[in-house]
Amino acid sequence: MEVKIGVQFAARELVLESAESAAEVERAVTAAVSDADGGVLALTDEKGRKVLVPAGKLAYVEIAAESATRRVGFAAS
Repeated sequence: MEVKIGVQFAARELVLESAESAAEVERAVTAAVSDADGGVLALTDEKGRKVLVPAGKLAYVEIAAESATRRVGFAAS
């Protein structure tokens, strides 16, 4: 699933393909934001790379809907 992370004062968003479910990503974001000591959002992409973002710098997190198949071609509307 695709996760887009907006970071304050950054011109571009972070985009990552995660093997985690939408609920798992949402729990990670909620835990990072609710941490009173300045939590860190930690997500791992499908290739095993880890993305760490300080929760205080998060502008938004967009979690794409899970889909079983990927559409390809002109008729993929």
